[in-house]
Amino acid sequence: MPGTLEWISQNGLNGVDDEVAPAKIASLEDQEILDAYSQAVIRAAERVSPAVVNVEVRQRQGAPGNGSGFLFTPDGLILTNSHVVHRAVRVDVTLTDGRRMQADLAGEDPDTDLAVLRIDAPGLTPARLGDSHSLRAGQVVIAIGNPYGFQYSVTAGVVSALGRSLRSRSGRLIDDVIQTDAALNPGNSGGPLVTAQGLVVGVNTAVILPAQGLCFAIPINTAKLVAGRLIKDGKIRRGYLGMGGQNVPIPRRLVRAYRLPAESGVLVVSIEDGSPAQRAGLAEGNVVIRYGQHVVTSIDDLHRRLIDDEVGVRSTLTVLRGAEIVSLDIIPGESPARTAE
Repeated sequence: MPGTLEWISQNGLNGVDDEVAPAKIASLEDQEILDAYSQAVIRAAERVSPAVVNVEVRQRQGAPGNGSGFLFTPDGLILTNSHVVHRAVRVDVTLTDGRRMQADLAGEDPDTDLAVLRIDAPGLTPARLGDSHSLRAGQVVIAIGNPYGFQYSVTAGVVSALGRSLRSRSGRLIDDVIQTDAALNPGNSGGPLVTAQGLVVGVNTAVILPAQGLCFAIPINTAKLVAGRLIKDGKIRRGYLGMGGQNVPIPRRLVRAYRLPAESGVLVVSIEDGSPAQRAGLAEGNVVIRYGQHVVTSIDDLHRRLIDDEVGVRSTLTVLRGAEIVSLDIIPGESPARTAE
């Protein structure tokens, strides 16, 4: 089947006035572009939809809830959001072919709002995972999920921005979040964000209400790392210092005197008994300005440093104590279990 311009060159416009012809050609070109866009969305949805599941949860108290998820291995592992399944006493999933079954929680991480479920069933079709680092602002993406229980709904849009930060329900920042205008609604949480090639590049997680078109997804590269740890250990280990803090500005005279790289740090307002912070000699009123070789300007900076690899590893905590800079040796412990409330 020849394209629009090729067909016109072969057949002409059948008497259309020469002045009208350019507008007619442009209109036909626009139609071809829209048809190609529609076909791309259709193909992507058809490739991924068999992997999308409806997630229904029952809590000890309160009404049942629902969300979305998607198979990412052929042996029944499902990615979804932590807030969808947190504290559920029973989780059931429904596949696109109508099969319904109970799912087990392999693990969850409220700090990244991700969870892994496991089902035992034959003939499963997993989604193909892409590379979220390859995304570009303006790229077409498709969201698939179960908003308000309407199963396997498809919406399309573009990547609005990359590298956003989003506060999880545990209080930590989730970094490198994908912003999209592909419409999401309650029930979409945990569903896949997909490229036109049918590759999953994000896990849909949040909508800013009452704004329109402000939707967010956890990048799939983060999800791959977290899912691997959850499958292995059932949780994500993070470093723990045992201190409470707040962001504060550093007096300019100290910034100039010590040539500090930043003008803010973390004021220590409380220290837990027997904690790594107490054993290191950290005191209330100190201002943390560096962890190891990393500048600390906020509590979020400190959280970013306290990862699995830091647990049990000696590091240097640099603080302002009055007008002096003091270096303390500290060995982070493993963070106690967190909740998503």
